[in-house]
Formats: sequence, structure tokens, C-alpha cells
Amino acid sequence: MERQFTKEIESLRLGDGETFEGEGILAVTKALLQSGVSYVGGYQGAPVSHLLDVMVQARDYMDELGVHVEACTSEASAAAMLGASINYPARGAVTWKSIVGTNVAADALSYLSSAGVMGGTLIVLGEDYGEGGVVAQERSHSFAMKSMMWLLDPRPNLTTIVVKYAGDDGAAHPGLPCAGKLQGEKQPSSRGFRPAQAGRPAERIHL
Repeated sequence: MERQFTKEIESLRLGDGETFEGEGILAVTKALLQSGVSYVGGYQGAPVSHLLDVMVQARDYMDELGVHVEACTSEASAAAMLGASINYPARGAVTWKSIVGTNVAADALSYLSSAGVMGGTLIVLGEDYGEGGVVAQERSHSFAMKSMMWLLDPRPNLTTIVVKYAGDDGAAHPGLPCAGKLQGEKQPSSRGFRPAQAGRPAERIHL
């Protein structure tokens, strides 16, 4: 079910020296913007549905930044978006549920990894394995190995996730298609995240 983030997305405008407080999904979106992405997209599915909600509802701000937003019709079309980074130095990020969604996108991911990318690409994979999980009890490691992709596995720790996604990993890493795991609904809120200017890592984050 779609959730409205009309008020919360205003925090994405915070800049250097200001304090960000909000849910983990918003913190991850802020981190992606700081990494310098020029396009974002994805396909909705638990446990990362709200990440795409935030991206779409923040479209006006994304337009101001020159960031293209696309709500895709499937995981395969979301993966195909990343092809924009093969021939151009553009950074991009997409999201979908795993592991079933990654299987749908497998064809596009194979060609993306085979060609490599000029700009950095990051796939935010929603995983929720374990007791009470809402998706298939499998993990994405096998797909990362098959497609020769880096897999960021920061565990359910928001501090590590935000630093990884905003810094020199993931979408900020040129030449490498990367995937990052996110146990979306289980992420805690961020208290005291001080965003840096776009293109620079976050200065500080406290839980």
C-alpha cells in the first residue's frame, strides 16, 4: 500500500551542517542523492516499497536537481534503466524486492555486468529473510556471484548503510555495477544524521 511522505520529503533538502531526522528509507534516499545519482527508479515490492514511494513523491525536488525518476513496470525494466550508465558517466540507482525480483531482472543484470559501466550503478535489494520474513527465504549472494557484481551487505545497521550508499561505494563507485541489501521495514529511524553537500559523504550519523 502506498504511503504519503509529503511532509517528510522536505528533509531531503537539508544541506551541510543541518541535522536530518527521519525514517531509514528517507535516510537512504538522501544518501543516494549525496552520491550524485542522475537517475533513480525501481519496481515496488515488500520490503522496499516505500523507497520508491519517496522517490516518486519527491519528483519535484528531483526535477530541481536534474534527477530522472521512473516507476518501472517490472524488475527487468528497472535493471534495463542501468544500461544508461554503460556508455555515459552517469550514476544511477534502482530498487526492487529480492530474491524473486532479482531473478526477473537476471537477463538485464548479466549484460550490465558483462559490459561494465562508466558511471556507478547501485541496486537496492529488499531482503527480509528469517523469522517473520515477508519474502522468499533466500539471499542475493548467488546472483551477485553469477553476474560478477559487488554486493554490499551492511546488515540491518542504518549508520553503515547510509555511509556506504553516500560515500565511495555503491552508486558513487565508477565502473562497477553494485548491489546493496536493505531489510527495509526493519530499519530504525535516523536520529541526528547531518547531511553533507551533494557528492560528498555524510559527515555524521547517530542512532
